[in-house]
Parts: sequence; structure tokens; C-alpha cells
Amino acid sequence: MGKSTRVEIPDQQLAAFDHLVERFADIERKGKTSPYTSVNGHMFSLLGKDGVLGIRLSKADQARFRAQYESGDFIQHGAVMRDYVKVPNDLLLDITAMVPWFEKSHQHAQSLKPK
Repeated sequence: MGKSTRVEIPDQQLAAFDHLVERFADIERKGKTSPYTSVNGHMFSLLGKDGVLGIRLSKADQARFRAQYESGDFIQHGAVMRDYVKVPNDLLLDITAMVPWFEKSHQHAQSLKPK
């Protein structure tokens, strides 16, 4: 039998993501192997198996985020996830600094037409 190719999310990033989500009483963390959050059928955050967090933002907030954090595209399964930004690891681990961006992501998802 061959070796398992299952990738485990690094504990530090998973704990940071969970701690971030716990700050918001109305947001539920979903997904066992690929943790994410969603509202009205729209995913707005996703923690990749590599421990990289992507958050969905409005166009204006994407531009501000990319400029402030020199962030690139959020890529999953070889594809760029449209409307998402890649959260630098040091920002993910700084929950206090991350909370306002997560809130902006949540608000943006709430503004989208429900699916």
C-alpha cells in the first residue's frame, strides 16, 4: 500500500484561524479538512491545507490590503480565487490586527445577493 498523501494544516495556523472565528458570535467555522466560513451561501474565508488563509474582500478593500501587506493572489488547487487576497502568515497570527480585515470580509459577503 502506498503512503498517504493527506496534508495536515499546520497547528499554529489552524489554531489562529479558529481563534479568529471565535471572536465573532455570528460566524461559524465550517469544514473539517478545509476550514472555511460563509454567509448567505458565499464563502468569505478559507484556510488552505498549506496553512495559508484567503479572505474575500470588496475591490476597494482588496487594493488597500494588497498595498498595506504586499499580498498576492490566493491560489487553491492551481487556480486564483477571484476576489480573495492571500493573508500573510504574520498577520494571520496577529489576531488583533486580523479582526478588522475579517470583519470587512464578512460584511462584504453579507452584501452579496444570497445564493
